Amino acid sequence: MEDQTLFRSLLASLIDGADGFTVAATCANVQEAREHLTTSTADVVLMDIGLPDGNGFGLARSLRTRRPDLGIVLLSAHDVMDLLLALPTKDRTGWSYLSKTSATSTAVLLNTLRITANGGGVLDPELVQKLTPRKNSPLSRLTGRQFDALRLLAAGRSNAAIAREMEITQHSVDNLLNTVYNVLGVRGDSEANSRVSAALMVLRHGAAPEAPA
Repeated sequence: MEDQTLFRSLLASLIDGADGFTVAATCANVQEAREHLTTSTADVVLMDIGLPDGNGFGLARSLRTRRPDLGIVLLSAHDVMDLLLALPTKDRTGWSYLSKTSATSTAVLLNTLRITANGGGVLDPELVQKLTPRKNSPLSRLTGRQFDALRLLAAGRSNAAIAREMEITQHSVDNLLNTVYNVLGVRGDSEANSRVSAALMVLRHGAAPEAPA
């Protein structure tokens, strides 16, 4: 859901008809969304944060209360990391965030929707790419190679895709990520939980590189 008509139409055109996707409804505000989504069987919702009659994040939390399996992709022109970090640990799967710029990339948008619908999480690739480990943070205990793998994971890459981008074997990626989970202390009850928790560590403990003096 998105209040800007042209942008909402653009997003719908990128999604509808793509392999495995059907747009169930498009909404311009909270009232419309409540009418269409409360009883909807949609797998994932693309939700703008700022809406003319309410807060998209609050609506998303309300929808998830009724449908714990509903995927939510938050869409905003602004950084929403604080909202994601504030989610209770047990509720963090199935949430993603894209900037409005990244959402206009069909490949990024569809990949994010697929992962989120299946309970995973994706952080905006441009945001993640800019972050480096904050000094003395848990991320600073990772090697450069481990952090590169973690950053790709946070941006929604599968282990196979990480292997291709890093030009290593998938087995090596598995080993890298297992070490990352152990170093960060995010080994969860499931692989999905570990991935989501590790990705959120990038937000919590990542920092934008300092500008040259």
